[in-house]
Amino acid sequence: MAVLWGIPYFFIKVAVTEVSPAFVSFARLGLGALILLPIAWRRGVLGAAAGDRRWLAVIGLAYMAVPLTLIPVAELYVSSSVTAILITHEHADHVAGLRVLARRLKIPVYITDATCQEYQRWTRDANGQRVSLDRRELFQSGRSFQVGDISVMPFTIPHDAVDPVGFTFHVGGIKLGICTDLGYLPASVRDHLRGCQVLMIESNHDLELLRGGPYPWSVKQRVMSRVGHLSNDALADFLTTDYDGSAEFLILAHLSEQNNHPEIARMTAERALGAQPSLFHQQLLLAPQHEPSAAVRL
Repeated sequence: MAVLWGIPYFFIKVAVTEVSPAFVSFARLGLGALILLPIAWRRGVLGAAAGDRRWLAVIGLAYMAVPLTLIPVAELYVSSSVTAILITHEHADHVAGLRVLARRLKIPVYITDATCQEYQRWTRDANGQRVSLDRRELFQSGRSFQVGDISVMPFTIPHDAVDPVGFTFHVGGIKLGICTDLGYLPASVRDHLRGCQVLMIESNHDLELLRGGPYPWSVKQRVMSRVGHLSNDALADFLTTDYDGSAEFLILAHLSEQNNHPEIARMTAERALGAQPSLFHQQLLLAPQHEPSAAVRL
């Protein structure tokens, strides 16, 4: 019975994309009736309950029909805690599934105009047709905008995309920075990253692993270029020479699976931080590739 009762919950999220919440609710109630009524009949309890049918109807409505209708309604119309999607650039590893996710959660996509045009130029749906974003909010690098009570500042980064950006976020007196997919750290980017209590920054590759790795030489040159990706050593140089040390949490992100190893990235960053005794209080974390990072609490 527990399995039969729980199975509909498993399929609610799938079902509401094709049928109405009311259909899901009454289908579930109908399935329950088909199973329970024959059992009640065989046990002879239907006649005993004949005088209480009105109360049974009220109880069924209050405890079954209404809740089981509201659950799929919530799945369909109430979004998750994700209230917006912010796009840094149009490369496939950053926009794959964007349109489907935004439509499913019914949330806006914040994107630069040039990035949006490039995304729509190359992205196709299952039928090979060009796609469009239902709720699109355009922003410009260097001009802050609001997402709820969060102030977002996008800034230009050096990467081989049409209009790549990083972000800092200000909320409740806290500043957070996210900066990946950049070939080096120019002065303008370093300025934006000052004063962050949480800083997520790229530590993409180990130079020796990249040089000896499986990528074609042309790809290796791109990754190592000034519009490629930040190496462990390049990040270490920033940490030892121009990092202000204000972050309580320093998160290494966008680690290459082919050309890096989490422990190499960690040790390289730890050596750089260890050269400055004032930075011992910081927590150094690594963002995993295939699962959400743990929540950071300040």
